[in-house]
Amino acid sequence: MADLNDYDYTLPRELIAQQPAANRDAARLLVVDRQRQALSHWRVRDLPELLRPADCLVLNESRVVPARLVGRRAKTGGRWHGLFVEADAAGHWVLVCKARGRLQPGEWIELAAPQARDDLRLQLVERLADGSWRAHPEIDGPPYDILERVGYTPLPDYIRGGARQPADAARYQTVYAATPGSVAAPTAGLHFTHELLEQLQARGLATARVTLHVGLGTFRPIRAATLDAHTMHREWARVPTEAVELIDARRAAGGRSIAVGTTSVRALESAAALTGTLQPWEGQTELFIRPGHTFRAVDALLTNFHLPRTTLLVLVSTFGGLELIRRAYTEAIRERYRFYSYGDAMLIV
Repeated sequence: MADLNDYDYTLPRELIAQQPAANRDAARLLVVDRQRQALSHWRVRDLPELLRPADCLVLNESRVVPARLVGRRAKTGGRWHGLFVEADAAGHWVLVCKARGRLQPGEWIELAAPQARDDLRLQLVERLADGSWRAHPEIDGPPYDILERVGYTPLPDYIRGGARQPADAARYQTVYAATPGSVAAPTAGLHFTHELLEQLQARGLATARVTLHVGLGTFRPIRAATLDAHTMHREWARVPTEAVELIDARRAAGGRSIAVGTTSVRALESAAALTGTLQPWEGQTELFIRPGHTFRAVDALLTNFHLPRTTLLVLVSTFGGLELIRRAYTEAIRERYRFYSYGDAMLIV
């Protein structure tokens, strides 16, 4: 049985990236070769040299929504902070929120929009079992349209304490983002530029698009005593027919399915879980990839460096091999790589 301490490490605080690289593809890239048990140092812009023409990159096209909310409690004037998680079929929003004092069902929150005007109120309906809140906006409409008016880029707190800068709206989003729904970025994809994608295509590589909407649970540390006791969060994903056909064709021709990010891995492996082979699929996934998992749809992985004791680090260690990934993280710290969402990347082949 895996020990949770195997997925822990100490990171110097100054290695947590507070700004993205000046150019997306200038980020450093640690290549982890499983067959040779070797590590080498590159840049993301070197991917056309590192990958094979027959390979297929699998991109998560989910778009980050401006899910962070700022406002005040109407009855007290006290500050209030919230994060949109999802909307239900009845039009209620599910929020994680905090304020000084105890929030009460029925009270109103006046939101402060980025244009510095209070143009929307939310009513808190009920506190849910997990501590989140069900709320209802004062106006009707598609949730993502409303968030575009009143929301802010949902930077994780380890980046400047969540303080936003104007450039974050673009930089905390992949250049190929299409389908809104994520409350955190699929960060491995942040390193790609349109030019790099064109270079890869010119070399012969294909790109397949899947969708997995990143939720809050992705980054939360494992609190259970063992991996088996951990309750996995759920996220909505879709692997379309055209992606399956493209991946299958490239693998049949000797290419590899290269997942860009752990979210792409979860989408692909969820789609392959029922039958053992990759199939078109759409739905909620609670797949926890941990020791013992057989990878059926992923041959290589491009990923950022992840927080300790998280399901993301467990996934990466399961794919790359625990000891080799531990070596890679030790090397990355020694070589002063930049960690987490705005940080550098690793390619596991």
